[in-house]
Amino acid sequence: MAQEILNVSQLKVGVEDKEILHGVDLSLNKGETHVLMGPNGAGKSTLGYALMGNPRYEILGGKVTFNGEDLLSKNVAERSQAGLFLSFQNPIEVPGITLGNFIRSSMEQRGKKMTYFKFKKLLQEKMEFLQMDPSYAERDLNVGFSGGEKKKAEILQLLMLKPSLAILDETDSGLDVDAVRTVSAGIEEYQKNCKGSLLIITHSTKILESLTVDYTHVMVEGKIIETGDASLVDKINESGFAEYERI
Repeated sequence: MAQEILNVSQLKVGVEDKEILHGVDLSLNKGETHVLMGPNGAGKSTLGYALMGNPRYEILGGKVTFNGEDLLSKNVAERSQAGLFLSFQNPIEVPGITLGNFIRSSMEQRGKKMTYFKFKKLLQEKMEFLQMDPSYAERDLNVGFSGGEKKKAEILQLLMLKPSLAILDETDSGLDVDAVRTVSAGIEEYQKNCKGSLLIITHSTKILESLTVDYTHVMVEGKIIETGDASLVDKINESGFAEYERI
C-alpha cells in the first residue's frame, strides 16, 4: 500500500499582498517522482519556497501535511529536520562556512552523526561521483563557485543528507550539456539508492531524460490544471504550454 508523504490541499500563497497560488492540490507518495511544469511566472517556484517555509511567502489558506504532520506549523529548520530538502534555482553564497562543514552540520542537525573519518570518506566518494574537485569541500559554500559547481554542490548535499522528500527547483537551469549529465546522474543516484521522493520543478526536459517519472503536473497562473504520467512530459516537450494557457 502506498505511503503518502506529502499532501497539499487548497494551498493559497501570497507575496507582497498579491496572491500567487490559488488553491493548489497535490499528493505525493513515498518513493515517487513528480514533475511540476509550466510557463515562466506560473507559480512553480512559489510552491517550493512556500513548502520549505520561506518567510517571504505568506500562507493565505489551505493545509499541508508532511509524513502525516502539519507542515505549515513548523519553521524552516524543523521542516529540514523532518526530512524536507529544497535545491534552490539560484543557490546563495555563504561566506565563513565551508561546504564540507555545512554538510556535516546539516547531517548532525538531522540526527545523522558519524565519525569525522567516515564523513570525509563518504564526502570524497560523492564528490568523485559528481566530478567535483575535492578542494571545493574546504571552500566557503558557493563563494566563487561557477553556476555548474553551485548546482553540483546542491546535489552533493542531496546525496549526503538523503532527505525523504527533495524539491528541486530548476536544477538544470543555466547548465551546459556535461553539467546536466552529471547533475542528472546525481538525481538518479538519489532516486535509486536513497529511496526518497522527488518533486522536480522545471520548464525544461533535459534533466528528466534518465529519470523514472511517475506523475507530471502542469501549473498555469497559480493552479495545477492537468496531471498525467511521464508521457505528459513528452507532450509538453513537443507542443509547449500554449493549449494550457488558453484554458
